[in-house]
Amino acid sequence: MSFMRTPTVPDARTSETLSEPWESEESTSDPPSPGDVETGELRLQVTDFEPEEPYYSFDSLPPFPHPLKHPLKAIGWITSLCFGLASLVLLLAVIAAIPIVNFVALGYLLEAQGRVARTGKLTYALPLLPLAPRLGGMAFGTWFWLLIVRFVADAASDARTISPESAAARGWNAFLTLLSTAVAAHLILALARGGSFWCYFRPIKNLRWMWQQWRADGYLQNAATAVRDFTRALKIPHHFRLGAVGFLGTFAWLFVPTMLFGFLRDVDKPGQVIVTLMGAAILMPVLAWIPFLQAHYAAEQRWRAFLDWKFVRKLGARAPVGWFLTTVLLYALALPLYLFKIAAPPQDAMWFVTLIFVTTIYPAKILIGWAYAKARQRETQARWFWRWPCRLLLVPLLGIYLFLLFFTPAIGSAGRRVLFEHHALLLPTPF
Repeated sequence: MSFMRTPTVPDARTSETLSEPWESEESTSDPPSPGDVETGELRLQVTDFEPEEPYYSFDSLPPFPHPLKHPLKAIGWITSLCFGLASLVLLLAVIAAIPIVNFVALGYLLEAQGRVARTGKLTYALPLLPLAPRLGGMAFGTWFWLLIVRFVADAASDARTISPESAAARGWNAFLTLLSTAVAAHLILALARGGSFWCYFRPIKNLRWMWQQWRADGYLQNAATAVRDFTRALKIPHHFRLGAVGFLGTFAWLFVPTMLFGFLRDVDKPGQVIVTLMGAAILMPVLAWIPFLQAHYAAEQRWRAFLDWKFVRKLGARAPVGWFLTTVLLYALALPLYLFKIAAPPQDAMWFVTLIFVTTIYPAKILIGWAYAKARQRETQARWFWRWPCRLLLVPLLGIYLFLLFFTPAIGSAGRRVLFEHHALLLPTPF
């Protein structure tokens, strides 16, 4: 079976009693295209989920082999899946540690959240998973061979330091030159062959393959097509735009109440205390609804979705338990991350910290998207004995979160700037 399938849109057996904001002016007059699905007043784009090829493409994993007929292939498939998942998380952690480029990481998180929010299926929580094994193989293979070159370079450097004119030093230098040339050629051939994991450990097979391709016609054209398809599947401009707009929309909601919340400088001045309490009072409902607003934007991928706060409030009334649990989980996972703000790590070690940020924020965003989809499937709001206890319980829990957030500038190296970072909602980085 194929891991990625064309999604089944949530059942809409009756029309929504609620005015759906994603029915834009452009979609009301035009007939649905083959890639559109109409559900009452709801119209969703799902064409980007369809794989390009029936067996394998950059949008789908290979079919899972039958575990009884092909046990070794099934084990290899599972191993490749686990390796791809680890590679994907590491890739996001590295990207999140790079300023400006980290908008791509946020965009990927929103893309995954949006796919789950549109379909209600957790199987769409890893959009780039089919690409991850290839990317992980490239990164690991390149790192492995460069590590060997580095060891030899260190040995050659030590030999030159001890005895620059000795035969040993000249031998190490010659060996380093020869090894560097061979490794560079091997890495180029491995990338030319496709960059899969085993390509980096079969140099003889790479040479034979290149000789066969050199004798055949059309290799350069095929290679250019493969590189173009590979880079297109990454959708870097799309993820960057999605992350940048998501960041600006979320930050616009959080900026004013956060600024008021961090206004206190002197506890002996009642005016500053009042302004801080006012900021906390405004920030509390914003923190309650901005996760669903962000999921709403991720599902529709239009910036005006951040203005549909009334619709999102009604969605919360449809699924109060899911909204309550996912919101509490999001901020509960965010609190321990503030401990990494006590001392800023070195820049070259930042990826390790962002790895923790990604692994904690990613599942929370996916579950929020899932709760959003379940709320969208329901036609009417839940009964009052479900709605009001969830709302009343959320107030003291968010109060505790704000109380702890208030003291983070005292322990963080960034000072009051830490109040504006909101890494659970904005960039998944500690800076």
